[in-house]
Amino acid sequence: MLDKARKMQQQLIEWRRDFHMHPELGFQEMRTSAIVAEVLENLGYRVQRNVGSTGVVADLGSGEPLIAIRADMDALPIQESNDVPYISQNPGVMHACGHDAHTAMALGAATLLAEEKFPGTVRFLFQPAEEVNGPDGFSGAPHMIRDGAMAGVDMVIALHVDPATPVGDILNESGPASGGVDSWFGRVIGKGGHGAQPQKTIDPIYISAHVIFALNGIVSRRLDPFNPAVVSIGAIHAGQAENVIPAQVDFAGTLRYTEHKVQEQIHTEIERAFALARALGGDYELRFEIGNPPMQNHPAAVELIQRAAADLLGGEHILPLQKGLGAEDFGCFSEVASGAMFALGTRIEGDERYGHNPRFDIDERALQMGAALLAESSLRFLQKKLNTKGTKNHEENL
Repeated sequence: MLDKARKMQQQLIEWRRDFHMHPELGFQEMRTSAIVAEVLENLGYRVQRNVGSTGVVADLGSGEPLIAIRADMDALPIQESNDVPYISQNPGVMHACGHDAHTAMALGAATLLAEEKFPGTVRFLFQPAEEVNGPDGFSGAPHMIRDGAMAGVDMVIALHVDPATPVGDILNESGPASGGVDSWFGRVIGKGGHGAQPQKTIDPIYISAHVIFALNGIVSRRLDPFNPAVVSIGAIHAGQAENVIPAQVDFAGTLRYTEHKVQEQIHTEIERAFALARALGGDYELRFEIGNPPMQNHPAAVELIQRAAADLLGGEHILPLQKGLGAEDFGCFSEVASGAMFALGTRIEGDERYGHNPRFDIDERALQMGAALLAESSLRFLQKKLNTKGTKNHEENL
């Protein structure tokens, strides 16, 4: 499969650079999704457009088993500063996280699989809006799931470029692979007044100091230290004049977790922290916006990817994940069916480019490897399942 992918490397580069030059923000991927759908239709896939707003779902084959490959398509609101022929042509919008490469590699995998015969079905999920939420507070993955994109799926896999890892290496292992994320918004309510007469006020800034100490003590003093978690304050707004004590202080923050029981405990502890306002004579308001769940790499999906990678790249090129609590809405898909995402090394040696940065870029030699690994893993899953007589036990099948 890697030999076949090498022969289409120029096509992969052309797709990636085209998407890079014409980036589109979440739920606005009209041009990108139209190109994706046209390529897939020409390959013989059964294509559904406008899934989850601007997403594309494409099936090849029939019946069980069914494996899905997911690629995200959206860009970021960043002005690109690279000096390259394929620099973004859309002012203030840039593919600064590699979704252009993800889309190109998934199209490459679709091309490779269109040349194969296999039992069952392969489904491609070209997803909008991994980076942003819609008006309803949800990103692209939940929207696609609500539109039936995961119906009948037995396993789902994906990749993400990693600009810190050398080309030729992948990072993959079982267990938590990203954090679940919620946003929280709080308000400490006091009684405003003249800065020279604090005794006539209920100073929300003074109260907020206690709330901040309590918030920053949640992870270190209230949670089990063996459970990864983060509680961060991202914004504080209060007052307009130096001699006026304001009536309220507004907070905004994020929380991260890998287990739902920890998520619930963090919610309780944030509520407890803001409740200090009442003990000090004020009041508070607090609300949570529930975000995407943590991404859990299923052992069977990890084994599938690693076996393919060992044969295509060599076992020494399979590395453990550098774990963190960054968010990735692929976790929505992997809650529905067994799944895993692997990180694909795309480092530009001597000039590393980091994600969500105006200078982000990749070493395009990795494109053929990503396309081959997605296709090879999917083909092996389908062929292995053929010999299991319909069983749903992924661990036994692999």
